[in-house]
Amino acid sequence: MDSALQLRAKFDANKLVEENDIESLLDQSKVVQKLTSDYEENAFFNLFRLMCLSEIPYAERLPYTENIIAFISNRLALPEGFSYTGSVNYIVPCYNAMLLEAYTRLGKAASQEVQNALSWIKQYQVFERNQSTSWKYDGICKHGGCMKAAPCYIGIGKTVRALITYAEFTNHSHETVEALIKKGTEYMLRHNMYQRLSNHTPISAHITDIVFPQAYMLSLTDLVYIAGKTNLWGDSRTKPLKELINHKAFDKDNWEIDYIYNHKGYKAFDTKRKASEWVGYIFHSNLPAER
Repeated sequence: MDSALQLRAKFDANKLVEENDIESLLDQSKVVQKLTSDYEENAFFNLFRLMCLSEIPYAERLPYTENIIAFISNRLALPEGFSYTGSVNYIVPCYNAMLLEAYTRLGKAASQEVQNALSWIKQYQVFERNQSTSWKYDGICKHGGCMKAAPCYIGIGKTVRALITYAEFTNHSHETVEALIKKGTEYMLRHNMYQRLSNHTPISAHITDIVFPQAYMLSLTDLVYIAGKTNLWGDSRTKPLKELINHKAFDKDNWEIDYIYNHKGYKAFDTKRKASEWVGYIFHSNLPAER
């Protein structure tokens, strides 16, 4: 097991880790070494690399991560929220949410950047069909449209996931966030978490794929995280998702990564040639005992 995953398990279990041990586990990690081995000064590289780094507790202590955060805070964080280009026109649900979650995981839940991103969600994100948003910039109309009559399911899923993480890291202290999570998960449950209402086919590309760390697409890994963190497994509408998870397992308790996003800033923690310890950890942490 990579030492970064050991650190993640300790962190998630609220176990006290000595300062020297944190430094040692980060230093020994092959995943950390891979993530800090190259760099490009462009928005997408920094955005996706931060998503990867944020899965590792205490990664914000690394000088490399500090530089990534500085780039994003200076170039992509706007008073209105996170933009994937640095222009206010390109604040869209998925990237705003992913960066909100990454910053939260990296100890910045109280930062102005996160609060701005959260305000954008509260004011402009829709979680239901046939609702209009008052957001006036046209970036949300591109790439198929983020909030048309049927809002982009990826945007809703990524936003729900980010709000779940934010709530957990802030001790569930924000009623509005909890209400939005409930609204978003109910919308997702009506779709059996991943199926179109019309014909029950997968809603989007890669939504039935196991992906880790997360990238811009909504994946099976995201859905497991959402269902586990919000205790949805008792709802009968998660039955198709449980069946899919069981089908994906090559034995009862192991899963392989299905899809690796092709971008220089993105690096999968495991290969597709063997069981993924990271995916196994995420799944076992969020799946019901009986499925």
